[in-house]
Amino acid sequence: MKKALEFLKESGTFYLATNEGDQPRVRPFGAVFEYEGKLYIVSNNTKKCFKQMMENPKVEISAMNKKGQWIRITGEIANDDRREVKELALEAVPSLKSMYSVDDGIFATLYFTKGTATISSFTAEPETFSL
Repeated sequence: MKKALEFLKESGTFYLATNEGDQPRVRPFGAVFEYEGKLYIVSNNTKKCFKQMMENPKVEISAMNKKGQWIRITGEIANDDRREVKELALEAVPSLKSMYSVDDGIFATLYFTKGTATISSFTAEPETFSL
């Protein structure tokens, strides 16, 4: 999990794929952190992507770093509405403070309940590991 976390932080922007019916949806994300050994992302619970993740928890993340490597994280995600997680998210990713607060009613913290990450490049064999 730590290797995936560091890769996403280094990449800055990563792309999250969900499903809406039979149509895939992809959008950029940037906030990622770790809590209790789990990989977390954040969202706004009024957005379509949040609804899509609640209806179908299977997601995929992809990102590329400046070394020419890319990561694909495939797994399932769940909402964690605990106050301490939201507080940690705001401390781990300070830029979130301009969009969310712990008690705003829209701030959602989500974590991977299970997942697999693969780091690939054009010059080396892929490295796959569990979250």
